[in-house]
Amino acid sequence: MKFLYTTLIYQPLLNLLVFFYLFIPGHDMGIAIIALTLAVKLLLYPLSIQSIRSQKALQTLQPKLEELKVKHKDNKEALALATMTLYKEEKINPFSSCLPLLIQLPFFFALFRVFQQGLVNKDLNLIYPFLHAPETLNPVTFGVLDLAAPSIILAVLSGAAQFLQSKMLVTKPQPRIEGAKDESMTAIMNKQMLYMMPLMTAFIGAKLPAGLSLYWLVSTLLTILQQWVMFRKKKNAEVSQK
Repeated sequence: MKFLYTTLIYQPLLNLLVFFYLFIPGHDMGIAIIALTLAVKLLLYPLSIQSIRSQKALQTLQPKLEELKVKHKDNKEALALATMTLYKEEKINPFSSCLPLLIQLPFFFALFRVFQQGLVNKDLNLIYPFLHAPETLNPVTFGVLDLAAPSIILAVLSGAAQFLQSKMLVTKPQPRIEGAKDESMTAIMNKQMLYMMPLMTAFIGAKLPAGLSLYWLVSTLLTILQQWVMFRKKKNAEVSQK
């Protein structure tokens, strides 16, 4: 399993980073990481789009779910059946927002190893022969920032970008449904996730190689752009139908 993971995911990503590093003018590692991020984002584009749509759909469906909780508050079996029926009618898979993220995890862990090992000139023996691997890789970008070492600034920027990306998915507050005991708890949990995840990103990123924070920052900014385009198209389509 480890051999397949290294051969099919880690080694190609490492070689792609080295390719960009070698052929981008200036041999700047920061630009190479940005180029790698664009390539990975393009590769995972269908999964990313599906995840965004599913997360937004589940947010929009929340008021209807709260109504079902009130209607079937004394009958858990009826609530489960009504919930599944609602998902079916709305053509929403409650797990569809998580699956694309889970599929992307191996790529994220491989990128973590790339930035942890590759930026300190380990595993260069895994570079494909046709690339003519350099003896060393310079992890310093723009002559000032060492991407092999942690960067608090990049970590904080990554957390801020994730907050903005999550904020875009939050729907407008709905009127409180009378009798919905779980409604306030759901709102509290959503609010906690909105703030806790970016804080965790910044905290963890401050201890990891700055190259990983740079990747996360650029990837999140690209996701924000995707969401903005998707939501704008949807809004224009709804306006044209009126």
